Amino acid sequence: MGVAANGSFAAALTGLPATAVLMRSDYRLELTDLGWVIGAMGLGVAVSELLWGMLTDRWGDRKVLLTGLGLTSLVLALMAVFLSPAASVTPSAGLLGGALLLVGVIGGSLNGSSGRAVMAWFGEGERGLAMSIRQMALPAGGAAGALLLPALAESMGFRGVYGALAAMCLVTTGFVWLWLREPPVTRPRGEPAARPGTGGTGLFRNGSVWRTVFGLGALCIPQIAVVTFAAVFLNDALHLGTTAISATIVAVQLGAAVARVWSGRYTDRRRNRRPFLKACALLTAAVYGALALLVAVEPTGAGHNGALMLVGVGVLVVGGIVASSWHGIAFTELATIAGITHTGAALGLGNTFAFGTYFLTPLAIPLLLDRGGWGAVWMASALAALLAFALFPKAAATR
Repeated sequence: MGVAANGSFAAALTGLPATAVLMRSDYRLELTDLGWVIGAMGLGVAVSELLWGMLTDRWGDRKVLLTGLGLTSLVLALMAVFLSPAASVTPSAGLLGGALLLVGVIGGSLNGSSGRAVMAWFGEGERGLAMSIRQMALPAGGAAGALLLPALAESMGFRGVYGALAAMCLVTTGFVWLWLREPPVTRPRGEPAARPGTGGTGLFRNGSVWRTVFGLGALCIPQIAVVTFAAVFLNDALHLGTTAISATIVAVQLGAAVARVWSGRYTDRRRNRRPFLKACALLTAAVYGALALLVAVEPTGAGHNGALMLVGVGVLVVGGIVASSWHGIAFTELATIAGITHTGAALGLGNTFAFGTYFLTPLAIPLLLDRGGWGAVWMASALAALLAFALFPKAAATR
């Protein structure tokens, strides 16, 4: 149910940016307006995540998931009716961004609640894989959105886009109603469903919590740069068409989904979540640095040089996968540090930083483009990954 809930929301959150080229033309948006509109959902999630996490700790997972999915479906359906561009009426960037902001505020309920369910139902040696499977829903849902939404936008307009997203959330609401239950007090084989967090400093006074949430926020920057502006980069710099752009983004999202599941199983067996996070940050910095150098070598002609175009697409795909592979590990470690009684709040805090970055990054990219082109965008992403490497806490002496 965590996969279904997060996948339904991710189809909107990371699928809609795949329609960025069509959105820019149909809504007649400037590039800066496009950045605000794409980032609005991230801002909504960022401002609501902590509150939803605390409500999940109080109310339980099922009630929060049902509320969030049902209301998200309703808002998307209203957008299909009232905020789709037509021949005579083009909704303003402010109205569109405000509606997507509301979608983010409501959809913020889905991350912490489904994550808390994972931490309650699974033991320490299972949680990395279980959380990574849940986190896999974000790129998988984004891949479904990137595959479906541009075609819908071209054939049916944005009325079809918002309607399809509303239907996904509505169907998932029914699944949650039928199948999701609150976890038992004890697990079937007698092991406690979750262990209390170590240390008595409290969630907001725990230095490891803050280092982890700041680190994951920084490492979200390169991932979000690809998720939100890959379509524009591939169109403007590499001169790819809609089909090739969708295929590239789908490759990134599906690769990220597989990498997240693998990373969860790998770190469960090795008990090396913190070293893994640091390694991901370094590798991300290296790949995005290479992409920045590639663009700097051929800033305008890469799209007209077949070999450079293929290399650019390949590096972008690898960078997007690496920059998305670590989420389940970071959130598992964060929840483990916080303990089960504060899991919802801890995951909410982590998502506040992650989705705050989702809002700020699309706003910053047009400014970087104006001053330094795509090379500046990818180099800033590489530097953010290096910052994450410095921020993530070191491995504990014993695990």
